[in-house]
Amino acid sequence: MPVDTSPRSMTWTFVDGEWISGNPPLIGPTSHAMWLGSTVFDGARWFDGIAPDLDLHCQRVNRSAQALGLKATVSAEEIEALSWEGVKRFDGRTAVYIKPMYWAEHGSFSVVAPDAESTRFALCLFEAPMGDPKAASSLTVSPFRRPTLECMPTDAKAGCLYPNNARMLVEARKRGFDNALVRDMLGNVAETASSNIFMVRDGVVFTPASNRTFLAGITRSRVIGLLREAGFDVIESALTLADFQAADEIFTSGNYSKVVPVTRLDDRDLQPGPITAKARDLYFDWAHSNGDA
Repeated sequence: MPVDTSPRSMTWTFVDGEWISGNPPLIGPTSHAMWLGSTVFDGARWFDGIAPDLDLHCQRVNRSAQALGLKATVSAEEIEALSWEGVKRFDGRTAVYIKPMYWAEHGSFSVVAPDAESTRFALCLFEAPMGDPKAASSLTVSPFRRPTLECMPTDAKAGCLYPNNARMLVEARKRGFDNALVRDMLGNVAETASSNIFMVRDGVVFTPASNRTFLAGITRSRVIGLLREAGFDVIESALTLADFQAADEIFTSGNYSKVVPVTRLDDRDLQPGPITAKARDLYFDWAHSNGDA
């Protein structure tokens, strides 16, 4: 029986100069992206009439394209304007995920390398409700690791990186956890399988230093800045599993759910803490004041 390829929520995609509803067939079996993985994307959020840091997400997708050997064919400003145009196609009652994408249609020398001149662009927007503000996450230490820049294009938000994240999530879910705490190749904590990670100890906030093994996210950077402005010490450093196991609070940051407390790390239970709550409040207060409605 054929697989149903219709989208799971209302979806609009801008490609080749027009808006198309549903899930348009853009990548064929001979497309370089189909069989050799030359895709990059980014993800911003529209909710409550705002799209926090949309400009930064549009800028990053162009940097990702260049890092993967593609050509950024649409300016960040054009992507941002198109995103606001696309948001108007929705009823405004449900949050929208904003996903600009680039991919190669053809290969160049030896076929394996993408032909930058064949780069295509699409902007996909789809309804995606915001997470429950009272939700929490459980983590387990993953047996899988984040690669280094020498192994994979970790300086890009590239589709080829995500099968590794997916197996982290699948393995963690099989053991009864929501997500996985992931280490780099040196054994230091890098992130979770789908978000950046923070911990609190004696009132000080810590987060793994960006070492190019994981994507140091836009929401991560925003949370760090807001906490520092509010008077908290935020330290970016190499952190071990032992550091997290001894933490007073743990929380994650990411574009999809913003700030989420962690209430379980393997066999240790934690409570959502006051600094985690403050980080979430600071983020949403800032977003509603600076979200470019």
